Amino acid sequence: MIDPPTDPRVARLRRLVRVWDEAVRVPGTRFAVGLDALVGLVPALGDALGALVAGSVLFAALRAGVPAAVAIRMLFNIALDASLGAVPVAGDVFDAGFRANARNVTLLERWLAHPARAARGSRVALAAVAVAALALLVAIAYGALWISRAVLRLLLA
Repeated sequence: MIDPPTDPRVARLRRLVRVWDEAVRVPGTRFAVGLDALVGLVPALGDALGALVAGSVLFAALRAGVPAAVAIRMLFNIALDASLGAVPVAGDVFDAGFRANARNVTLLERWLAHPARAARGSRVALAAVAVAALALLVAIAYGALWISRAVLRLLLA
């Protein structure tokens, strides 16, 4: 199957993301790393440049007119990448595998190709994240209540 022609708005972003996330293939694997893995080892510089790249992808998507659901999903990808990527060592491994920028360019490409389907898919994904977050909050509240009761029993015994 022949791919549809790449939108010029996306082609530049795809090249940027390729250099940032996938510039060098690790020999003997399907895994590739880019400048992000290298620059990410420098504490403040890596985060600043990563934010600049992520911001440029998001800004381009907003300029293209993506709906709120797609933009929020992109922001979620960026926030997840930034928060988990901030964990020393494990965050660098997560950063190399998650690739929020590549995900966001793919979201933009999907929206440009099929706007209604991409927006609906983003709404469903965001609803799933909201349900999972609510379930996590309920589990935390239940755990806190259980621990509080256990501590009170110990104190009153």
